Amino acid sequence: MYIKHKLDNGVRIVAENIKYVNSVSIGIWIKAGSRNESTDNNGITHFIEHMLFKGTKNRTAKEIAGSIDKVGGQLNAFTAKECTCYYAKVLDSHFDIALDILTDMFFNSVFSEKEIEKEKGVVLEEIGMYEDSPEDLVHDIFTQTVWSENSLGMPILGTENTLKAITREDIIQYIYNNYTSDNIVISVVGNFDKEYVLNKITKAFSNYKILNNNKTMFHKPSFTPKYKHKEKNTEQAHLCLGFNGLELGNKHMYSLLVLNNIFGGAMSSRLFQKIREEKGLAYSVFSYPSSYTDCGILSIYAGMKPSQLDYVIELILKEIDCIKENGITEEELYDSKEQIKGNYILGLESTNGRMTSIGKSELLLDKIYSPKEIIKLIDNVTMEDINYVIDLVFKNDKMGAAVIGPNKSTILK
Repeated sequence: MYIKHKLDNGVRIVAENIKYVNSVSIGIWIKAGSRNESTDNNGITHFIEHMLFKGTKNRTAKEIAGSIDKVGGQLNAFTAKECTCYYAKVLDSHFDIALDILTDMFFNSVFSEKEIEKEKGVVLEEIGMYEDSPEDLVHDIFTQTVWSENSLGMPILGTENTLKAITREDIIQYIYNNYTSDNIVISVVGNFDKEYVLNKITKAFSNYKILNNNKTMFHKPSFTPKYKHKEKNTEQAHLCLGFNGLELGNKHMYSLLVLNNIFGGAMSSRLFQKIREEKGLAYSVFSYPSSYTDCGILSIYAGMKPSQLDYVIELILKEIDCIKENGITEEELYDSKEQIKGNYILGLESTNGRMTSIGKSELLLDKIYSPKEIIKLIDNVTMEDINYVIDLVFKNDKMGAAVIGPNKSTILK
């Protein structure tokens, strides 16, 4: 059973008490990601995530890391398109330490000019590392291509030029505009005393008064079916192509998950079996849906010899045509639903996984689905639902693509 509590300032607390574990995971979620940026400050959300680890009024960066290390815990953070999360996982007896470290980082980071300049160098190295990983970079190029007119298509890391231009004043202003109390969810999962934890979090956050009525108004991105080739002398050609998908909370979302699992989301999927196992053309080939508050995308990735690029594209398009013409079998439908349920239930064995699930759901959907509800949503997917999603998503005349490699595709336009 979930615990939900809202403070007077709008900060929300969601928690799940699991008595049989010895750990507790806590996350501070902020409804601010790279989508909140502009072409001038692209990358600032991710940079702020880095800076919260670089020293507070009470601790140095080394002391922040050491405080969690010495109790065998984990401390980390991530930035996504629509949210940022700072989180820790510790033994249940060390909850106070985890909360103290996270709140110290959140409320008391100093953002020293010296550390800002130093950390710019670190993030520039991260961008360089990403540029050297075409199997990762091609997904970013794909979203930049099909959502070129929208901030949702911009890279989370930013660019060298935008990163170098960020100032301390920019950071302070961005936090004021986006780290507002009604944009914050505290998520806790593990073995804890309910009253104690609620009181500690309430005491820590009740005086947080950043309220900003000038909310950013997001525009739903328009999917543009374009093709982008980034010429690079790589051993492999890296392909990412895809279609308009479904937004978070869409009633057909679980139908898309079941369909994706059959099409390219698992080792038993059609794409994997055809392109890797039968043809031996790629080591890695898969598909996956990405969903946001008002839109989504279905992406397909493959890495192959540059000379095989067009052949692999032909095979992918044939599999799409086959599933559009013939649909799926009852056996595939049953197996896919069982696999998704199994993966979901196994993921619930991690307090960190559960913390992420309920925190993100509350932040972006204002709702938490129980495991029982999710299992029912998966079980309720019918063949008619699958056929509806096939027709909705797989539209070859509305397909975008990106390729990194030495050769352009002669098929993609």
